[in-house]
Amino acid sequence: MNTKELLNILEKTGAILDGHFLLSSGLHSNIYIQCAKLLQHPKDAEKVGRALAEKFMSSGLQQPDVVVSPALGGIIIGHEVARAIKKPHIFVEKIDGKPALRRGFTIEPGMKFVVVEDVATTGKSIMEVVSLLRDLGGIPVAILTIIDRSDNKELPFGDIPFISLLKLTIKTYEPNNCPLCKSGSPVVKPGSRVIKA
Repeated sequence: MNTKELLNILEKTGAILDGHFLLSSGLHSNIYIQCAKLLQHPKDAEKVGRALAEKFMSSGLQQPDVVVSPALGGIIIGHEVARAIKKPHIFVEKIDGKPALRRGFTIEPGMKFVVVEDVATTGKSIMEVVSLLRDLGGIPVAILTIIDRSDNKELPFGDIPFISLLKLTIKTYEPNNCPLCKSGSPVVKPGSRVIKA
């Protein structure tokens, strides 16, 4: 899948939103990528998951024992990647604000894993998953995302290989210097992460 094909799917499914948004980072933007709008369509989710899996498989990296996603945004794309590479898929949830494995999901010491998320912006939720699984003895193989929208900021992944299907640079603003706020446009908080004031 090339960049144009993915952008076409994002636009067709309404996953590229235009407005005034409060991002998980605390910054404001006039563009928001809501991959859930794409992933609600099983055929598109399967196609994008297969493309991400193929990009990973062609990288020559080790095969994982398991695919892991942070809840909530990474669950569907993680499942589709796992289906494509024929590996089990589990997800990490938050309990009292801390990441945890629930529902009988486990990682045994020495198990290799890839983390799959829909969008990487700061890498925070991804690294919460990596840290939890490393503490349990897991070994990270790679981090996979549909979209890298880190805007060329250094992500906290260290030496873990990072693979994405699309790199997007989207203008962001500090809240106290946001032209959208100054114009009186109301700010909307999409996504699933709760932002503490």
